[in-house]
Amino acid sequence: MSILLLAIADPTSSVMKSSLSRMPTDVRLVISDNFEELKALAPEADAVLYAHGQVSLLGGILPLATRLRWIHSLWTGVESILTPELVDHPAPLTNGRGVFRWPLADWVVGVMLYFAFDFRRVIQQQEEKLWKPFVSTTLDGRSLGIVGYGAIGSAAAQRVRPFGVKIGALRRRLELFQDDSLIDRSYSPTQLNELMSASDYVLVATPLTPETRGLIGEEEIASMKPNAVLINIGRGPVVDEGALTRALQSGAIRGAALDVFEKEPLAPEHPFWGMRQVFLSPHTADRVEGFLGPAFDCFLDNFARFASGNSLLNVVDKRAGY
Repeated sequence: MSILLLAIADPTSSVMKSSLSRMPTDVRLVISDNFEELKALAPEADAVLYAHGQVSLLGGILPLATRLRWIHSLWTGVESILTPELVDHPAPLTNGRGVFRWPLADWVVGVMLYFAFDFRRVIQQQEEKLWKPFVSTTLDGRSLGIVGYGAIGSAAAQRVRPFGVKIGALRRRLELFQDDSLIDRSYSPTQLNELMSASDYVLVATPLTPETRGLIGEEEIASMKPNAVLINIGRGPVVDEGALTRALQSGAIRGAALDVFEKEPLAPEHPFWGMRQVFLSPHTADRVEGFLGPAFDCFLDNFARFASGNSLLNVVDKRAGY
């Protein structure tokens, strides 16, 4: 009997159709974002690929999907799809953990250089036709503290290390740092403030879970150096935006580079828009040409494992949230 794969996605997407054309020919593939069609097919589905922005399309069909044996999210973050229906469903959940790490790591290097060489000032002086030499810095000898040393954090460390940057990193399981030549100093979660105070740049790369929501708050930001820069490419709610705004307005820290925010899209009245010391992008740091290719490669690799009965990659702990 062939496998029925429901791809919850835009059926008109040429990228989706061309990427999934690599599926084995004996797979029955349905690409749809029509809720009634998905509901009708849910009892027959063996696997679900979620690649949409409407979470209710997934949560709404799961109570009907009694045959379902695997759910895969094309994306990395899973906090929005961990509804009670998904958490309680016996099918394992996998995701695209790590597939976007290299564009994100390159973005981190870019914003670190942006602040080091004060490119904001360079651009402003060019626009004003102002010839005013000034002294900037380099990255050599500076320190990057990584909060959440997973696939993205380690990729960022690998990218910045050749610039002479010293790496400090924090993760829950310190034993995983063993034999990691990229790291100059490791930190446990109880040493977060120590990492913040020791770093010239602080990279936030944690997933959003109940434990990480608001992790970087008033006290943690107050621990930072006055010339330090906070970089967030993880999830917006991990950083307390109110505390960060106050620190930036008072000059307590030098600046921030943000690709993610508590609420997206960022409201037009948000103070970040008008802050010269803030570099922001609309949650697109990983959206480079061909960026979805690795995500589909990850899914197809896992599908081959699923079809052959082998263990899956990137299995999410639904209760822990990552």
